[in-house]
Amino acid sequence: MTKIGLLSDTHAWWDEKYLQYFEECDEIWHAGDIGSDDVAARLSAIKPFRAVYGNVDGQSLRLQYPEIAHFTIEKVNVMMTHIGGYPGRYNPAIRSELYTSHPHLFIAGHSHILKVCFDHNLRCLYMNPGAAGRYGFHQVRTLLRFVIDGADIKDLEVIELGHR
Repeated sequence: MTKIGLLSDTHAWWDEKYLQYFEECDEIWHAGDIGSDDVAARLSAIKPFRAVYGNVDGQSLRLQYPEIAHFTIEKVNVMMTHIGGYPGRYNPAIRSELYTSHPHLFIAGHSHILKVCFDHNLRCLYMNPGAAGRYGFHQVRTLLRFVIDGADIKDLEVIELGHR
């Protein structure tokens, strides 16, 4: 069993609440627009850290993290990217890779809109954790926690960090 903390779109914003909410997690995943090397370093100091770079991330972060990440946790194949779109409206730049890789879990950021749903066409779970930073149009900063247990993705929690 692996407990995951998932966030996106921090845009260089550090919140001490990350320490509290990720303390019981086994890994932290960031779906892009990290915004600074400092935020990435601070998150990776808490727990093992996986990330993809987003459109606002500079060269340093682009050298450290991929645009698209594929990995397996327990029995769950994961695909994560920043600009992924959402079920029914996937980003054309990644659509082919998404359909050929057949992930069980597809994670995207970018929209600043929290959304979790099952894509019946791809037969995978889609997650966008919303935005954890203060930059953008969103009103409430959010992140997700969930558990991967074998092939099961369960115990999803939506955490509100407060107003932007």
